[in-house]
Amino acid sequence: MKNNRFGKEGWTPERIGDLSGKTFVITGTTSGTGFEAAQILLSKGAKVVMLNRNPKKSEAVINLLKQKLGDNIEVLAIHMDLAEQASVRKAAAEVLEKLSRIDALLCNAAIAQVPTQKLTVDGFESQLGVNHYGHFTLQGLLFPLIEKSKGRIVTVGSMGYDMGLKTIKFDDMNWDKNYTANDAYSQSKLAQIMSIYELQDRLKKSGKTDVKAYACHPGSSRTSLIATSGSLMMRAIFGLMKLSPLTQSAEKGAYPQLMCATEKDLDQSGFYGPTGRSNWVGPVGAHHLAPHAKDKAVAERLWEISEAATGLTWNI
Repeated sequence: MKNNRFGKEGWTPERIGDLSGKTFVITGTTSGTGFEAAQILLSKGAKVVMLNRNPKKSEAVINLLKQKLGDNIEVLAIHMDLAEQASVRKAAAEVLEKLSRIDALLCNAAIAQVPTQKLTVDGFESQLGVNHYGHFTLQGLLFPLIEKSKGRIVTVGSMGYDMGLKTIKFDDMNWDKNYTANDAYSQSKLAQIMSIYELQDRLKKSGKTDVKAYACHPGSSRTSLIATSGSLMMRAIFGLMKLSPLTQSAEKGAYPQLMCATEKDLDQSGFYGPTGRSNWVGPVGAHHLAPHAKDKAVAERLWEISEAATGLTWNI
């Protein structure tokens, strides 16, 4: 893309300096972009706290990271299931108890293309419940420590935000009618992205400009996301895509969130990801965001509904 401020190659982790003394909290690090982001941050001297739903996988990942980077890395795993609001609250309490600072919260975990409508224990459509409401609650509960640390909130969205309904389906957020895997996934990602720009507005309004909030996406990366929750057909399609030049490595897919977590003076109004073909692959930088993702009236209403649904009023 023209005018990439990071040059022809785009942003790469070589721009990250020494992160000793800094702490990053990441959701979903047992594979894919979350694992790669954790590994790169640890290699730069940061402390990383991983929030995952599978304790055994977390343990295996910590062992693998220690084999690769040495026993001295500072890495900690806390159990959290984004599909359960009670689990998110418990994990957030543990994070606040164990950490004295959060330089960035990376909201990376997601489920995608769930073939039939499923509801979480709290009664939310599963993709909205995990991707949006789970992270919304986590961000709100950790906000005071992020603010104290002058830290950042990074939401990993998806180009899927633009592949479904171009607004939030307020009259049927659980898709009781006309559920399709893609529409519900698209909606969850649109909700995540809209909430970040609404958060920016609320921070500006309250004068709390020490916290920065960013939206990004990994492009089309070779991860296990579709294999974990998608239908057989989606798995087959993505399996074939992985062999094509339309996908990139999970490591490259981690670059946008790493940039948003570490790059100095990064414009919050941007939407960050690969800038090549269809924004699926290519050099990382800012690129076009469809106007409906910044629809102010919809974003405000979504925020109010999210606070009511989760029972969490943000302290901003």
